[in-house]
Amino acid sequence: MKLSLPSFAKINWSLRVLGKRSDGYHELCTVFQTVSLCDRIDFEVSENLSLTCSDPRIPTTADNLILKAAERLRAAAGISLGARIHLEKRIPSPGGLGGGSSNAAVALIGLSRLWEVDAASILPQLAAEIGADVPFFLYGGTAIGTGRGDVIEPIDDIPSGQMLIVTPDIAIPTAEVFARFRAETLTDTDQNHNLSVCRAEAEKLRPAVSELVNDLEGIVFKAFPEVARVKMALEEHGAVNAVLCGSGASVVGVFDKKETRQTAEKALDSESTWRKFAVSAVSRSEYREGLGL
Repeated sequence: MKLSLPSFAKINWSLRVLGKRSDGYHELCTVFQTVSLCDRIDFEVSENLSLTCSDPRIPTTADNLILKAAERLRAAAGISLGARIHLEKRIPSPGGLGGGSSNAAVALIGLSRLWEVDAASILPQLAAEIGADVPFFLYGGTAIGTGRGDVIEPIDDIPSGQMLIVTPDIAIPTAEVFARFRAETLTDTDQNHNLSVCRAEAEKLRPAVSELVNDLEGIVFKAFPEVARVKMALEEHGAVNAVLCGSGASVVGVFDKKETRQTAEKALDSESTWRKFAVSAVSRSEYREGLGL
């Protein structure tokens, strides 16, 4: 048996760091959105579990989240089946676009189908164990992420228009960014109030006109000035809005016209180390259809 599935990237329409929880983690409220930029993962039944990748820079050892997902699924299902997995990589890694997390979630979905495991009830828990962003990719579309970003609340799709993602050739260590963030310790009352306000803001968000806020931008832009330059360049070339994706280094620009986006993309050709991706939002229904859910 063989199957091939898309593994979509994500952006963050907003990312608020609400404070530090009693367990040491930061309490987040973020609005996730899947976009059309995607990897592709091929699965085939095999005696052993193996992974190959089109990009030689991506490790295919046990540290890869695809293999971690496979091992967790096998352990949870009590099986020892194998699979030959190939990752056709297009999402920049690293880049703040959730490529590895998306790959892990799609591996859980694809392998449960390949191995004929009824795993629907356990996939959210397995996804959360692998990484904070992984659970979102079981849903797709537009969703609010709270907790560490791993508690997912799907919301109505947000109209977003034309978008251009720009990724400079910079690797930003997420853990270091959060370590530099000075956040006050939250009480339970603070936490509940902040989350309530954040959810209300998320449901009113309109990317072309709302202020897009990522609380990590100040730290990232100070430590990596080229990322700040990406955002400025997008705005200078006609983006009506732009915001850092996750902890970076990708920045997404929102344009009111396709022609303006095309002009901006062409103007940025002079930046030889910046990768550019013209994308559109992927709704929840489109996401589910693409993955056969």
